[in-house]
Amino acid sequence: MKLGAFSMSLSVKDIQVSQQFYENLGFSVFAGSLEKNYIIMKNENSLIGLFQGMFKNNILTFNPGWDENANNIAKFDDVRVIQQELKSKGLKIDPEVDEKTSGPAGFMVTDPDGNVILIDQHR
Repeated sequence: MKLGAFSMSLSVKDIQVSQQFYENLGFSVFAGSLEKNYIIMKNENSLIGLFQGMFKNNILTFNPGWDENANNIAKFDDVRVIQQELKSKGLKIDPEVDEKTSGPAGFMVTDPDGNVILIDQHR
């Protein structure tokens, strides 16, 4: 199963304070917008997203079809194929992707310890 680029999506209280903290760790803004209350930051191959007021907890995020530079990967597993495989293994998907669609879509699954994993395809 090819999940694509990995990042941590962090739910932050004050995005500007968090941005400064991660800049002190060597991260720089890669994408997003402070005006939209989210930024993606990068340090070499490490990615973190800072999200203020968008979700309750931190989320592990995978982006099928992308590498860590948001470049398209030629061969990747579509989010719907990944969803089907996880469902066949008995994992609960919530919310599910409509498998009759194509293109950008995403779903979530929660691990046994309550950690939310977002499979988020952008193309």
